[in-house]
Amino acid sequence: MKFVDEASITVQAGAGGNGCVSFRREKFIPFGGPDGGDGGHGGGVWLIADAGLNTLADFRRTRRFRAPNGAPGQGSNCSGRSGEPIFIPVPVGTVVHELDTGEVLGDLIEPGQKLLVAQGGVGGKGNTHFKSSINRAPRKSTPGTPGEYRNLKLELRVLADVGLLGLPNAGKSTLLAAVTAAKPKIGAYPFTTLHPNLGVVELDEGRTFVIADIPGLIEGAAEGHGLGTRFLRHLQRTRLLFHVVDASWHEGEPAPEQGARDIIDELHAYSDELGAWPRWLVINKIDKLPPGKGEEIGQRVAAAVNYKGPVFCVSAATGQGTDELVRAAGEYLEAQARREAAGHGDGTEGA
Repeated sequence: MKFVDEASITVQAGAGGNGCVSFRREKFIPFGGPDGGDGGHGGGVWLIADAGLNTLADFRRTRRFRAPNGAPGQGSNCSGRSGEPIFIPVPVGTVVHELDTGEVLGDLIEPGQKLLVAQGGVGGKGNTHFKSSINRAPRKSTPGTPGEYRNLKLELRVLADVGLLGLPNAGKSTLLAAVTAAKPKIGAYPFTTLHPNLGVVELDEGRTFVIADIPGLIEGAAEGHGLGTRFLRHLQRTRLLFHVVDASWHEGEPAPEQGARDIIDELHAYSDELGAWPRWLVINKIDKLPPGKGEEIGQRVAAAVNYKGPVFCVSAATGQGTDELVRAAGEYLEAQARREAAGHGDGTEGA
């Protein structure tokens, strides 16, 4: 199925049913009192996070959702039937915005989590409610209220612990394939990756974390150039970034130092928060370099971008250094989780 991470939909909750004007009419009771029942409530519209979905593509075919109305009240103090709520499945990680106001209504990050996006109308009151000692035969009832109508924007942000970023052809997809069972498309041309790919790293039994690979960034990505800008939002779900740098650059291409600076500039241009995200420097393709050259390039890149965190030299193609990288990441994530559980912050480092 095609990956779609944005969709616009309209939702209409059901209206409440009208209250009933009715009087009790039975044999031998010629002057029975009012017995009009209340209208039923309208059905609400809910979004529910479904772990079996990973794209918003279904909303390209169906964009309008309407819940049933409540039924009107009836005599003999019978209330109308309430409209059934409708539940719309969305992928886990969906952020819901109201288009008209820009308000964020909710963020569905747990499987099974529900969010009410349109409240059903309230049923009207029957004339039974309006009887009194001075008005024993009221002919008054109230109509049901309309259900809420909303224009919504759904935005999917994939859930991952580690995000890969770098220039096109830096080897991010190859690295994802090397450390997980994911099979992303890999090719020797720019923008082979057209949408985020996820993979699960298995360290030991019961110890895992998720890596997300997004399309490569280019200079000007934050202004809409290339493919990566619309996927940068996915990195905001991560707890750690791997900044992958191609060490096997050729004449006529930007030097690794310049490419690394461009990536960091784009992160800050998109969001200062994302620019300050915990980030590790990963020097890739060292199998194409003389021994020790990767470490030298790593030191140059770190100095060029004023980077103080750990530097990992790896070859995604051969697997060299990848075990050390993912094990260090696993330990970092576990330590960060412990700090967060203890209430000592997020453990940001290495940016």
